[in-house]
Amino acid sequence: MVGGGSRDTPPGRAVAVLPPASEATGLRAAAPLRLGIIGPLVGGHRGYITTIGDKWEGVMRDAGYDVVAVSHARNRYVRLIDIVWTMLRVGRRLDVLWIICYGGLAFVVEDVASWLGARARVPMIINLHGGAMPEFMARFPRWTCRVLRRADRLVTPSDFLARALVPYGFHAQVISNVVDLAAYPYRHRARVRPRLFWMRSFHEIWNPEMAVRVLALVREKYPEATLVMAGQDKGLQPAVERLAEELGVAGALRFPGFLDMEGKRQEAEEADIFLNTNRIDNQPVSVIEACALGLPVVTTSVGGIPDLLSDGETALFVPDDDPEAMARAVVRLVEEPGLASRLSKKGREVARRCAVERLLPLWDAVFETLRNQTARPGQQEEL
Repeated sequence: MVGGGSRDTPPGRAVAVLPPASEATGLRAAAPLRLGIIGPLVGGHRGYITTIGDKWEGVMRDAGYDVVAVSHARNRYVRLIDIVWTMLRVGRRLDVLWIICYGGLAFVVEDVASWLGARARVPMIINLHGGAMPEFMARFPRWTCRVLRRADRLVTPSDFLARALVPYGFHAQVISNVVDLAAYPYRHRARVRPRLFWMRSFHEIWNPEMAVRVLALVREKYPEATLVMAGQDKGLQPAVERLAEELGVAGALRFPGFLDMEGKRQEAEEADIFLNTNRIDNQPVSVIEACALGLPVVTTSVGGIPDLLSDGETALFVPDDDPEAMARAVVRLVEEPGLASRLSKKGREVARRCAVERLLPLWDAVFETLRNQTARPGQQEEL
């Protein structure tokens, strides 16, 4: 089995017959599985974004798994040492190894971790994330294929990434990113005002300048329009602030910085429309959070966004880096209460599909299938 399925599996489809969710859950309760989770788990530090690995670590511990999770170190070099040391100590005693893979500079760590997992002969999942992963694979096809071939199962949160793997001969199961739905109080927006909310890091791939330009355009029709831009500064916030001054909207713009969960809830409660201006994306948790909170979403239609949302039903789509189109979409929501109401209601349904209680049984089934697997064909030549 390579990448979770045989070469005869139809492209882009799930590739294994899994036990029923109820059976897997029963097995978990009867015999706790020792699960290794490897990835950047830095969300516990003040000012750091909660990662997918952080979320699943907590969920799996609460579900009764015996979890070994690394690394929580903020420094990537310390993180690598932590991962290597942990794998050398306990790798052979794991039932399943789950590597959360982003590509980019982190792929060095992911390569080392998967090599150690293969050497320990522990059943292995590589869980791919990040809208830039297809580009990374295209730049380094031999490297990425060598690493991905070590996995017994490939999992992605979106059909977008699953499709990107097919040309390389891999097939992935799709399991969405997760949210704790109970943590996001829903407020239905039957009618909206031009109170805009943007939440991402200030980095060029998230295109924060576009949100400022949208605000300036919307204020031409609605002078009372406001914008809150929340997130860590990755070097671009000063330029965003200068642009706001140049466009004359600095007084209508607020930067609350990084938001913890309570901060997200408070800012979302005061907002009516969520802007997603990303140039590259996969299945953004920030958008799922906005949907969970009842905020109508206006988003660029890049990467995996069209697999997560539906234009006119659960969000409004605009082209990449087109502030005029996004401003028109905002005005349309203000002027069409029925549309805003529909997006608010159906957005909550999108978030419900990403809820813990729906996704945990899918992972239960994957883990039990791999724990019961005895053969590791094709792995030794990849060491």
